[in-house]
Amino acid sequence: MKFVETDPSSGYAVKAYTDGQLIIDEKVFTSSLILMPNKVIPDWGPENFQSLSADDFEQIAELKPDLVLLGTGEKHCFPSPALYHALVNAGIGLETMTTPAACRTYNILMSEGRKVAAALLLG
Repeated sequence: MKFVETDPSSGYAVKAYTDGQLIIDEKVFTSSLILMPNKVIPDWGPENFQSLSADDFEQIAELKPDLVLLGTGEKHCFPSPALYHALVNAGIGLETMTTPAACRTYNILMSEGRKVAAALLLG
């Protein structure tokens, strides 16, 4: 699935998502990652939704985004509230969706100048 072009000065954007790989500004990623307008954190801990832990959400909370988009892979899943307690305590919003939907939503919010983080599971 290819996405529309964005202004590169806006920040890192997802160019495409296909079969377990992401293309972000011409670089290919094949493992779960955290994406923000000003940084890409490759090889984020969990390989898939089932391996998510509270520590993974604490790592995201330390980045202090206003909103986190959790891309749960090809299937939409909801994490237990106990897992994302760090986000709630920090007043950070969480939206869960499939990874392709999270990529599209991230690109839109990033282009609007929002302080958004996309935690994208590829497995």
